Amino acid sequence: MAAVTIVVVEDEASLRRDMVEYLRGCGFDAVPAKDGRELDDCLAAKAASVVILDVNLPGEDGFKIASRLRETPGIGIIMVTARGSTVDRVVGLEIGADAYLVKPVEMRELEAQVKALLRRLESIAAPPCAPAVTAPAVAGVGASGDEAGWVLDATDWLLTSPVGVRISLTSMEMKLASLLAAQARQPATRDQISMALYGRRWNPDDRSIDTVVGRLRHKIEGAIGGPAPLKSVHGVGYVFSAPVRVV
Repeated sequence: MAAVTIVVVEDEASLRRDMVEYLRGCGFDAVPAKDGRELDDCLAAKAASVVILDVNLPGEDGFKIASRLRETPGIGIIMVTARGSTVDRVVGLEIGADAYLVKPVEMRELEAQVKALLRRLESIAAPPCAPAVTAPAVAGVGASGDEAGWVLDATDWLLTSPVGVRISLTSMEMKLASLLAAQARQPATRDQISMALYGRRWNPDDRSIDTVVGRLRHKIEGAIGGPAPLKSVHGVGYVFSAPVRVV
């Protein structure tokens, strides 16, 4: 079975070499590239499953590269950002990065992120499972698509609708969904969400929470063709208003 191809796009030669060597040691076909042009050459020669992409690259930056990579279905994007760079994370979320690494890169975290992303990509490519039999509605709760029971897969980062539609989540979306699922249909405050996503108290001037919520809501609605059970609670935060269980 051929090894999975991963392209590491990083202009810092020593870090690029370390990541490539480590991933090769893990059994992957890791290919180095120092910029967007070399990445394009790599992808023209061989299809890749994952691209590890530094934000600050010479010439075409990581955001622009990620934006055009999103036009290629089935390719995973892991962005590498500077420590504490909220702006990088917000822009990356808007573009649709699947996961993030923060410099200095921990190689075991790199391996874990790559393997988790590959599992999710394989799950999306697999034929959909037959819809599960819907359990009786909870008292006071209708049996509509929004209210019949969602499933959050904490291993493969998948949110599955009551009728079997699977939605792949990014790392930030998974953190948000996990928090809201744990709240048992009670609203999570913005402080709670900020701590779950970024490990810090909420700053009213920081709109990154709204970016994550908006992207997840848009993704759910695009997948199911209807309103998402992700609701804003004025003056508090957000709530996942339908039953959801974590597996």
